[in-house]
Amino acid sequence: MAKAKQTPLIWNKEAETMPRKELEKLQLQRLQATAELVYTKVPFYKQAFDDAGVKPADIKSLQDLIKLPFTSKQDLRDNYPFGLLTVPLEKIVRLHASSGTTGKPTVGPYTARDLEIWGETMARVYTAAGATASDVVHNSYGYGLFTGGLGFHLGAERIGAAVVPVSGGLSKRQIMLMEDFGATILTCTPSYSLVLAETAIEMGVDVRARMRVRAGIFGAEPWTDEMREEIEAKLNLEAFDIYGLTEMVGPGVAVECPYHEGLHIAEDHFLPEAVDPDSGEPVADGKIGELVFTAITKEGQPLIRYRTRDRITLTREKCACGRTMARMSKVKGRTDDMLIIRGVNVFPSSIESVLLAVDGVEPHYLILIDRPKDKLDELEVWVEASDDLWKRGEYWVKETEKKLYHDLFETLGITPKVKVAEPHSIQRSEGKAKRIIDRRELVG
Repeated sequence: MAKAKQTPLIWNKEAETMPRKELEKLQLQRLQATAELVYTKVPFYKQAFDDAGVKPADIKSLQDLIKLPFTSKQDLRDNYPFGLLTVPLEKIVRLHASSGTTGKPTVGPYTARDLEIWGETMARVYTAAGATASDVVHNSYGYGLFTGGLGFHLGAERIGAAVVPVSGGLSKRQIMLMEDFGATILTCTPSYSLVLAETAIEMGVDVRARMRVRAGIFGAEPWTDEMREEIEAKLNLEAFDIYGLTEMVGPGVAVECPYHEGLHIAEDHFLPEAVDPDSGEPVADGKIGELVFTAITKEGQPLIRYRTRDRITLTREKCACGRTMARMSKVKGRTDDMLIIRGVNVFPSSIESVLLAVDGVEPHYLILIDRPKDKLDELEVWVEASDDLWKRGEYWVKETEKKLYHDLFETLGITPKVKVAEPHSIQRSEGKAKRIIDRRELVG
């Protein structure tokens, strides 16, 4: 998928192109300091280290990282809200929290230095996408407890770009502002970018003729390369994937460069691993594993070996762009939201890939799982017809349903129900799209 036609921009060449041996030396120094910090300042980590029979002094190489205990989302909830702080609360200048979880949210506290690091990693993100001080950033990520809006805002200001803090919603107004303000960079969730594309069509706005947006940075939800193609075609831009999580810093942990051959991790700040989700043992580069991060420069709440539950592969080969940082694949699914239907493991991303490979349907869909009394689980997939398909009539709609049924069965190995729905009938999202309705959770 290499697209770069000119020398890619790099924000911090000294850090991002550092020889691996120098990088690993720096990582070890920062890991040792972080282990000492959490052991002496956080009772939870002192207990966890002691239970694992390890002391900070035992970390003599990066290979010793596996001696340290994992941290889980449940550990953050158990120590909610401030039980994992390594500094007094008066040194915390901002608090964010994760969205979309049950029970207590996971808290992301920041010192002034943490915000400096966040600005640095987000400056790398924008620069990887080709953004400079001359750009106008239309920021449609939500502002608030969610880290997206303010994280992207911080990075845009760090590179000196003009940022439009529009947040989500009021899509027609957003299209007007994108045109009137001359936006060149769009930042939002991938699902909302498609809402904006759809809105532009409804308004009669020819994106190619009237918009200047050339790049989009999309994250906060998994999306496939098939969806990338949809977005790029409809918005006439180059789409860049970004990865982040509240528990590390927010957006800015990793981003694609113009070669689109994996997401470059800010490895001097976030030490990555891929482990077997069941055993916790490391897996080799190139093999699918669960992504684990250790925050080695975080001041307010550095986490040790945090299990993200995201399934990825890692590579440490130097990229054609010149960056030497490890790269992660696009998220291939999660270890904890995998759907088990009639004993078969099903990842929503596999369903999305099938849907978007079929002509005549739009990238708006729902996955419904039900368990009728005394019957096997049922999988139902709804997807919107394009305007053209719907106008062609019921026969072609049914033919498309048959095609989707066949392709889904071939991919998943189970028989689904398929419904091609009327255009614009599936509810749109202004943030993270909710695409899965599991009714099995509602029955006893």
